[in-house]
Amino acid sequence: MEKQQALFNWSGGKDSTLALHKVLEEKELAVNYLLTTLSDTYNRVSMHGVREELLIAQAESIGIPLYQVRLAESPQMDEYEKTMELHLNKLKQEGISTSVFGDIFLEDLKIYREKKLSEIGMEAVFPLWKKDTRAILKEFLALGYKTVVVCAQRGLEAFCGRVIDDDFMDDLPEGIDPCGENGEFHTFVFDGPLFKHPVGFVTGEKVYKTYPSPSGSTAEPAGYWYIDLVPYTES
Repeated sequence: MEKQQALFNWSGGKDSTLALHKVLEEKELAVNYLLTTLSDTYNRVSMHGVREELLIAQAESIGIPLYQVRLAESPQMDEYEKTMELHLNKLKQEGISTSVFGDIFLEDLKIYREKKLSEIGMEAVFPLWKKDTRAILKEFLALGYKTVVVCAQRGLEAFCGRVIDDDFMDDLPEGIDPCGENGEFHTFVFDGPLFKHPVGFVTGEKVYKTYPSPSGSTAEPAGYWYIDLVPYTES
């Protein structure tokens, strides 16, 4: 039976990596691309802030072609949707019918993704859906993957640049999801079973950045601390 052709929505973080691991292990989908959105202004992964060079090195080590979607910094929702629809229709013409995500429990986001994909005749797949986040992180580490926290909400800045280990969950403040599924923190995976070789980096400057609240909202602007990962190759 011929496999369905798929793209994987790739953030470069731990949940993406474990979801990809499971998809490739199950061998029911053929993953043609790792699709990632990047800021066209800064050449960095949207939200995660990881440099394009490291994203490219990551994809090359995994051995699946990278598909970049370039976006303006903080694009309006209609602009984002038009850009994504354009690229997804292009990929659909290549025979891709399935889009894979690493989401775990955010219902509104899942419904949104399924709706937008159904509008262009594509299916959404969620390999980690409704799994316990503590169990997910334990499985990720037990498989031998290595990941570093690249950004975190205000109050969690001490975790930026930390390589996640078995003590990580116990060190998180109460109420913080072990996988950061509510957006508390994001990661970059640099080694593990899917990698032909580790992705080398050194940590650089730590900076704080705020994002504007949605139009009409009275909420305080969201703020994140970012640690720069600088590509590094042993000579």
